[in-house]
Amino acid sequence: MKPFVIGGESIAPGTRQRVDLRISTLANATAMDLPVHVVHGGHKAPALFLSAAVHGDEVQGVEIIRRVLLHPALRAVKGTLLAVPIVNHFGFITHSRYMPDRRDLNRSFPGSDRGSLASLLADLFFREVVMRCQYGIDLHTAALHRMNLPQVRVAPRDAELLQLAEAFAPPVVLISKLRDKSLRLNAAKEGVKVLLYEGGEALRFDEPSIEAGVKGVLRVMAALGMIDEAPGPLPHQEVAVARASSWVRAPEGGILHTLRRCGDRVGKKEVIGVVADPVGGHSVPVVAVDDGIIIGRTQIPLVNRGDALFHIARATPASGRAQTEAAVVADEDEII
Repeated sequence: MKPFVIGGESIAPGTRQRVDLRISTLANATAMDLPVHVVHGGHKAPALFLSAAVHGDEVQGVEIIRRVLLHPALRAVKGTLLAVPIVNHFGFITHSRYMPDRRDLNRSFPGSDRGSLASLLADLFFREVVMRCQYGIDLHTAALHRMNLPQVRVAPRDAELLQLAEAFAPPVVLISKLRDKSLRLNAAKEGVKVLLYEGGEALRFDEPSIEAGVKGVLRVMAALGMIDEAPGPLPHQEVAVARASSWVRAPEGGILHTLRRCGDRVGKKEVIGVVADPVGGHSVPVVAVDDGIIIGRTQIPLVNRGDALFHIARATPASGRAQTEAAVVADEDEII
């Protein structure tokens, strides 16, 4: 097998190396690089990228990649793994979702070498990492002040991606439309198949979501023939595949008291929370609009009328799905 070349560095088969790709220089003359961990195997197999902190405040994926890189299974990798623990270093060090120019990096792909800072970083990451791979796993959490159940999102009408998502074995897989200028959309245009993992919340570590992410990544690597053994499935029920999802919104402003948690199955018209008047007046029930699984919820008890409170996926077990591959999740309120 040939050496793997990236950023002017040549990584020999059977070795691993960190390569730093120059992004720019900060105003204080400090260099800002994009570190890429390259694990280049000695046998023919696919190339897979792992990325985290595309949104700088979504720190949990950084820990997932750190643990994957330390896992004993990576001592004998087939193919090539490109791991980028922190894509948006600018947002990471300032605890911000965004780039310094206030742009969302996940709405800046494929980028340009003549554009804004977000566009420059998107271009570098896309050109040097994404385009060198056949597959990818992009690690995310919920937006600030929200919590997500571990879940994997896949593009519609892609049977291979759906199989890899089921190999990941999260509690829920969502068939999710591809968004304009997103990493997943532009990777798909170039023939790179990307899974998007969601779990936990911004600026926090959630151990169950980290564990699900680490083991899920290793199971996907095993399914691609990159490692010989992978962890067994997590102790949850069969993977459910969602055909649609929607947010339950606050019927009134006040103090939210949640009655159900992420991962709970709920029924149509079931009371799943209560919005109480903070000065001792009446309370208003929060009612599920359909049967499903709670895959996300707000973490702030102070709510205004119309605030998104509970994200509910209408899901079926993977073994019983029908026409799921052609479905699109209605997740217009979810920010990824």
